[in-house]
Amino acid sequence: MFLLFFLVWAIFNGQFTLEIALFGIVIAGTMYWFICRFLNYKPGYDFFLCKKTPLLIHYLIILIIEILKANGAVFKMIYSAKYEPEPAIVHFKTNLQTNFARVLLANSITLTPGTITVSLEDDIYTVHCLDKELAKDIDSSIFVKLLERIERKD
Repeated sequence: MFLLFFLVWAIFNGQFTLEIALFGIVIAGTMYWFICRFLNYKPGYDFFLCKKTPLLIHYLIILIIEILKANGAVFKMIYSAKYEPEPAIVHFKTNLQTNFARVLLANSITLTPGTITVSLEDDIYTVHCLDKELAKDIDSSIFVKLLERIERKD
């Protein structure tokens, strides 16, 4: 996170000199200290994110693909004269252990067209789906499998 703060500082300055670099180190260090002290951030999170970066990038690619596929499905539903959507509310439980993974799953469901995460309490999700077909196998979706893989301590 410190490196991210420093990188943002350097990019927003538009030029890179020794003075800007030193000032950036101080500001990035202060911001890092602040988030650790007051926002309950731990340096271990940095190591976790660095270790899991390839899996998180893979997750992002899968998310984009799923968003595109869902766009196509919703488009077909909307423009099909014969098709009558059957909205559904689905409740399901996951085995995700961390709040990071649970919230990422809830946001991924909401980002995917045709589905909205209505509530998340502990590990129980309530999802509204534009059509019951979109709710099929939502509890064992590729998102859940990838997040379980990300959570595993390798």
